[in-house]
Order: sequence, then structure tokens, then C-alpha cells
Amino acid sequence: MFKAVIFDIGHTLVEYKNPMNWSLLYRPAFEQIALKYHYHFSEEHYQNAGNVLTRYNTRIHPRDYEVSSTQIFTEILHGMGINLEDMKQIKESFYSYFTQDCSLFPDVLQTVKALSGKGIKLGTLSDVAYGMDNVYALQDIEQIIKYMDYPFTSNDTGYRKPCTKGLELLSEKMQIALPEIVFVGDEEKDMVCAGEAGAYAVLINRDGMIKNFGQDKTLHTLTELLSLF
Repeated sequence: MFKAVIFDIGHTLVEYKNPMNWSLLYRPAFEQIALKYHYHFSEEHYQNAGNVLTRYNTRIHPRDYEVSSTQIFTEILHGMGINLEDMKQIKESFYSYFTQDCSLFPDVLQTVKALSGKGIKLGTLSDVAYGMDNVYALQDIEQIIKYMDYPFTSNDTGYRKPCTKGLELLSEKMQIALPEIVFVGDEEKDMVCAGEAGAYAVLINRDGMIKNFGQDKTLHTLTELLSLF
């Protein structure tokens, strides 16, 4: 019998309009920052920011460990000649550029609310983009955060999927064995992580394309998850 559900966030609970690989949007994001805060960036500045972000782009360079936003933006700001005191406003503007059009999928609230009402422990385990601080990453699930007993990201665990350490840590925190935990995600790395950790792997497949990622179960709407409980 399952006692807990852990969710990925992006494209599982929250819909984003931007592509999963942000490479083509680095410059527009920094152009917005320049306009908002009256910076004057040269081509060299834009190239520097793009080079740093590309190095930390896990779609291009996968890694198991997490890197902090402070580390990433310290490198960017040094290369652009910007005072580190400006880091907070630049990070906020950069991350908000990519999350400005996000929204919960319509089936999320009722599903999470129903699971919580059944006494099922709930959590998240999501890989953040470019060290995105939780204050930004978790605001995308602000409507349902009260139902999440353990709202975790890779910032909290220090590791990225498919590394199993994040799920193992949540299992310890919840005091629930991994075979009694359902992990719901939309990517292959989510299913690999769940399978190797020993959790029950559930793929949310909203586009209906054939996806064989080694999942234990495939859902087309999140409300179908309730059938497991």
C-alpha cells in the first residue's frame, strides 16, 4: 500500500510556455534586465553571460550534483563588470523571465487536495534551473504549497535526478520506505530515478506520445493517480 506521493514540478504540476532548454533565451532575458535596470551591455557582455549559463545548462552538460545560483551569478556578474550587490535583483529578473507565463495544470489542485485529505504524505523533488533559489522555484506551486509536507528541490538535497539521493533523503524525512512511495514525473530521468531508488514510478504523459521510460504506470491526467489510493 502506498503512503506517500512525491511530485516533480515542471511539466508535471506546472505548465511552462518556454522550451525546456533555455539556450536561445539567454540574451532576451538579459536584454530585459538591461532595460529594467538601465545597464549598458556590450556584445562581449552578452556572450559572457551566455557562455557561463551554457556551462551550467544541464540539458547540454548533465550533472548529478547541484550548483548554487550564487556561484553561477557571481561568475556572470564578474564577467559583465556588475557589482555583486546587484545580484538579487538580477537573479529575480532573470528567473521571472522564464516563469512569467507558468500556471498549474487544471487537474493538479483537486488531485493534491484529495490525496492530502486521504492522509497521504506529499512532497516535491524538482531539479532547479541554473541554481534557481527555492523562493522562485516554489512560488510556481504557491496555490498548493500548503498541501506539501516536504516541498523539496535539488537545492535541498544537493543532487539532481536521476541520482537517487534526493528520493532517499525524502524517504528518510517522511519515515516511509521507498517501495511505499509513488514518484510522479514527466521525464525519463524521473522514471530512472524512481526505479533505481525502489519507488513506484509514475509517468504523467499529457501529450499522448509513446514514451517507454521504464515506468510502472502511465497517466494521461493527474486525477488518474487517485486510483492508486
